[in-house]
Amino acid sequence: MDRHLDVEELLTISEVAQLLRVDATTVRRWVKEGLLEGVRLPRASQRQSYRIKRSTLERLLGEGQK
Repeated sequence: MDRHLDVEELLTISEVAQLLRVDATTVRRWVKEGLLEGVRLPRASQRQSYRIKRSTLERLLGEGQK
C-alpha cells in the first residue's frame, strides 16, 4: 500500500534569507520575535535551528501584492 504523505517543504533560514534578500540573522530575529512563523528543530548545537514552511513564506510574499 503506497501512502502519500502531504509533507510541506521546509526551508532553512539561509534559503529564506536568500529568497528575501536579507541576512540570515534578520530572518532568525524575525522568527524569535514572532514576525515569521518558524518550526523549531531539536537542538543539535549551541545555536537553535529553525525551518520555515514554504506556505508561510508564500503567504508573507502574497500579502505584499494585495
